[in-house]
Amino acid sequence: MYQKGEYVVKATDGICRVEDIVHMDTQIAKSKKLYYLMIPEHEKKAKLYVPVEKENKNCRKIMTEKEAWALIDNIPQIDTIWISDDKTREQKYKEAIQSCNPVQLVGIIKNMYIRKKQRISQGKKNTAVDERYFKIAEETLYAELAFAIGRKKEDMTKIIADRIGKQ
Repeated sequence: MYQKGEYVVKATDGICRVEDIVHMDTQIAKSKKLYYLMIPEHEKKAKLYVPVEKENKNCRKIMTEKEAWALIDNIPQIDTIWISDDKTREQKYKEAIQSCNPVQLVGIIKNMYIRKKQRISQGKKNTAVDERYFKIAEETLYAELAFAIGRKKEDMTKIIADRIGKQ
């Protein structure tokens, strides 16, 4: 169970702070179920209510600084997620993003980067699906890494490139 004040990553909402653990007692829902009241870091006025019983489904504790640096150092060894079929590829992108798993995010980011380079070398544009999921995956991953190591999200591309370049 998460504690008040703890930071978590929620698949579709990014980094959230657990503000409270509450019962949802409204006229509509007179339930005694417990919910996390979460506040997304990127939207401080928003409130998310996540059932405590589903905490592990699409949430996890944010990685530590040590874990973040280890992930960055491991990026060259992480396999790309290569799928040639367009529909299957989009489904895998969705699954990776929903998984909240940073290793899977790295895998699809690497895949999309390679695909983009190949398509450009063939005189083709990057696909809209690849472009959209690349942005989502990159935003999700870089936000967490930046938070964990105490840097700005905008600086993560350079930080990662510099760190990997030194290896």
